[in-house]
Amino acid sequence: MALKISRRTINDRLRRKVMEISGENVQQCFQCGTCSGSCPMNEQTSLLPRQVMIMLQYGQAEALDHANTPWICASCHSCMVRCPRGLDIPKVMEALRLIKLRQNVNHVELSSLEPEKIDDLPQIAMVSGFRKMTS
Repeated sequence: MALKISRRTINDRLRRKVMEISGENVQQCFQCGTCSGSCPMNEQTSLLPRQVMIMLQYGQAEALDHANTPWICASCHSCMVRCPRGLDIPKVMEALRLIKLRQNVNHVELSSLEPEKIDDLPQIAMVSGFRKMTS
């Protein structure tokens, strides 16, 4: 996915809000890709964690609106443990979810999933989904 960066496409408010909620400075990410290589949910996400971080850095709020990555993130902390900068990327993903939930947007409705689909989901995704419903 190519980023179109211009004064018109940059939304600095999203980055500032994510940094405020998460307490993480997304500007510290230097795009090493370790988080993406560590993520067990890569096959199900539309963007890799590294891509989410760069989109936040460049204020690409519209592209992040369509990403399922914050919703699929299992909050397993594999990315955080391996991050050379010590960024807590699950906190960033949680901040992105909270911002959308505050707008009454929810990408994961566990009650609407078919039983067959639930049987195929990884357990950590189910735990993460229920955690999102209660936080």
